[in-house]
Amino acid sequence: MDFNKLTPELLVSNLHQSQLFYVTQLGFTIEFERKEDRFVFISYEGSQFMLEEDHPDAWITGSLSFPRGRGINFQIEVSDLNTIIAKITEHNLSYFREPKEEWYRINDQEEGVRELLIQDPDGYLLRFQQYLGEREYREQSQ
Repeated sequence: MDFNKLTPELLVSNLHQSQLFYVTQLGFTIEFERKEDRFVFISYEGSQFMLEEDHPDAWITGSLSFPRGRGINFQIEVSDLNTIIAKITEHNLSYFREPKEEWYRINDQEEGVRELLIQDPDGYLLRFQQYLGEREYREQSQ
């Protein structure tokens, strides 16, 4: 297995509940786990997360209140956003933001994505997006 050079490790309040959300409901794969450490390493189409349940020796830098991860979202590029949409619908999960097409300027180009946002059980914000292509930047009139 290849490890990404940056792999977020999320401290979660209940590892079983998080595994249910990520693996059973959204379709992530468990790459490996250490049950004795309440730890699991998961992936989805090349995106990777480590999940670790709260414990007294965890690297906690401040108060852990819901929603966790305020001010950050994890962008996860997927090949087909409809697969995630189907899982969200099947498991009756709530969107933070419904699927929407967005174009983001990158210098003189725009990159298009179809994206949605959903929160995990601890409130971490996940932004799933499917790449739509590029186009020349068109300045918006105000």
